[in-house]
Amino acid sequence: MIRPLLFLALVFTASAAEPLQKLEGCTLVEAEWADGDSFRIRTGAGTEHTVRLYGADCIEATINDTTDARRLRAQRRYFGLSGYGGSPQASIQYAKQLGMQATDRREELLEKPFTVHTAFADARGDGKFRRIYGFVTTADGEDLAAVLVSEGLARAYGVYRETPGGKHADDYRAQLADLELLAARKGRGAWQLTDWETLPAERQAERDEEANLQAAIDGGAELLKASINPNTAARDELMRLPGIGEAKANAIIESRPFTSIKDLDRVPGIGPTILERIGPYLTLEP
Repeated sequence: MIRPLLFLALVFTASAAEPLQKLEGCTLVEAEWADGDSFRIRTGAGTEHTVRLYGADCIEATINDTTDARRLRAQRRYFGLSGYGGSPQASIQYAKQLGMQATDRREELLEKPFTVHTAFADARGDGKFRRIYGFVTTADGEDLAAVLVSEGLARAYGVYRETPGGKHADDYRAQLADLELLAARKGRGAWQLTDWETLPAERQAERDEEANLQAAIDGGAELLKASINPNTAARDELMRLPGIGEAKANAIIESRPFTSIKDLDRVPGIGPTILERIGPYLTLEP
């Protein structure tokens, strides 16, 4: 059965502390770095923003640094594509082509003015590139993330929160997971060439690699030079903390804001033990 495999997706529920604002008459702004789930927009009022979709993670189309390379490797393993073509180079090239397909499809879906709902939550990954999380509704009334996942051009993964229509974050998460399951069953997009026999081993390899990287981070935690503010830190900054991988970093982002360091014990996956380890490196000071 396919369904148990999808339970391995690490997704979490975002709080809806800040209300969503509706940005109408949005159009795309050309940007070389844009991909399927992250892109530049101009609102009907003329302001510009970089939007990162809630709930969907498209395969990387371009690789600019080691962080991008690690994400592409994780995505290849998630979709069971690491062995495609008989070599890592062939698999990487195919995965990047899928990333470009997602980018092209997103551009096609957003040819006409569209709507963005956002609370302007910080969606930075590396801490240098300003992005905001948002829901994007096409001119035809479709949810962009749902379309990309249903066509196999994205995995249901990332940060979630209550939708513009009032659907609970958990329901939205489940909806996208079901769309991913259907896309996998029908062999759409990235699922077309999935090697189902090796997929469990690929995902295990990713978990092992993540554990090894985290062990290295844990061992060097004392080398952190500055305290990290969990209310404002980018994903990659949070991942420098001992015991915090990408999944837990996403969970921290979803659970913002925090009024005290102790509030982090409400974050899924962070109990007293992890909080005790990361506490010395955290601050709520600006």
